[in-house]
Amino acid sequence: LKVPRDSVEVAVRDTGFLRRVGAPRGTRTLEGYLFPDTYDFPEGATARQAVELMVKRFEYVWKPEWTTRAAELKLSRHQVVTLASIVEKEVRKGFERPTVSAVYHNRLKIGQALQADPTVQYALGRRRPGRVLYRDLRVDSPYNTYRRTGLPPGPIASPGAASLEAALYPADVTFRYFVAHPDGHHEFRNTYAEHLKAIEFVRSVARRDSLERRRQSAQARVDSALSAVPPL
Repeated sequence: LKVPRDSVEVAVRDTGFLRRVGAPRGTRTLEGYLFPDTYDFPEGATARQAVELMVKRFEYVWKPEWTTRAAELKLSRHQVVTLASIVEKEVRKGFERPTVSAVYHNRLKIGQALQADPTVQYALGRRRPGRVLYRDLRVDSPYNTYRRTGLPPGPIASPGAASLEAALYPADVTFRYFVAHPDGHHEFRNTYAEHLKAIEFVRSVARRDSLERRRQSAQARVDSALSAVPPL
């Protein structure tokens, strides 16, 4: 839309919009409530008009029964959106959303830290996901779910309908740990001891896959070189 960045910053901090979505006092931006979708904006649309349309889309997508379900879970809508945003950033394979959500629900029930890498990335101000290092876990932020228990103060991304639904309807499983394979799918486990074994398993699979890719690459170079040799 070629609108100034400053006007976008003002629009996403509009107190009227924040009250409209029911964000708790102290919430500074509409993070999480700008529904991710495809939009058609008229030429000359302002930042405020664009933000208002995205908020309206969020309100349209949010189902009345979700409010009832949130109450059953003893969660506010803001907390549901916050949890859904973590699921959104954590999951690369859509079918795993309810299971990842269940892990976080299970941790919340017993007061175990969520230890969600995407919240640390958000605390660090990273625009793109990246590997979280041990030194990153020292960041002093309410969004550092390694150092603080419970949900962070607010969403860290804009969750879609699938993540919102997963946050409200987690899978019926007892998992409390998961570790990701390089392709994004996860190994889920119940205990920390099992989790450590799963980490080693994932690493061994990654090493094996890496060696196989190197072998295939070397073989491809050999085949290419042989094909360039003229026949006798």
